[in-house]
Amino acid sequence: MEVIKILIVDDHPVVREGISAMLKREPDFKIMGEASNGREAIDKACELEPDVVLMDLRMPEIDGVEAITRIKAEKPEIKFIILTTYSDDEYIFKGIAAGARAYLLKDAPREELFRAIRTISRGESLIQPVVASKVLDKLAELSKITTSPEALSGREIEVLNLMAKGVSNKDIADQLSITQSTVKTHITSIFQKLDVTTRTEAVTTALKKGIIQL
Repeated sequence: MEVIKILIVDDHPVVREGISAMLKREPDFKIMGEASNGREAIDKACELEPDVVLMDLRMPEIDGVEAITRIKAEKPEIKFIILTTYSDDEYIFKGIAAGARAYLLKDAPREELFRAIRTISRGESLIQPVVASKVLDKLAELSKITTSPEALSGREIEVLNLMAKGVSNKDIADQLSITQSTVKTHITSIFQKLDVTTRTEAVTTALKKGIIQL
């Protein structure tokens, strides 16, 4: 049986003791140590070299995200589970970006925590459904707001500029020496990329994003 070495990081002694007592009942878990803040976590992680670190987020001196970043720089093989009371989008994405392989809320069932530890020790990832839904929502939001001039082709920007001047599809086709069908294809693509449904919305959005100028 392969033993998983664990470091517990939380600024509340009662929480650390409770987690430690719970994990010690599992024969494949070995508690290497505990830390009460991010600075102490960095020192102990580098010294003890655990397989998995259970990391709280809000702590004095150095928070959990910064601690993960610094430990990863020194010991990239260490894996992290964020165990926190916070489900705010900001914390979720900062934690994942720092290198956490799992994100659990402290009210998660103990079996879920056990599964997370074993899962990430194998190099896999695990995120609670309630957190995963926030990740998907955020990715969808980011896909809408990251549209840049480079996302539109040169021809599409030409079409947009003419649309902004109130030029009809037929006149756009004449001016660009393309068919009206091609103009419609470009407009459909513009609508999709800018996440709009009308010419007015397309022009307004393009102006706001600096894609075109009047």
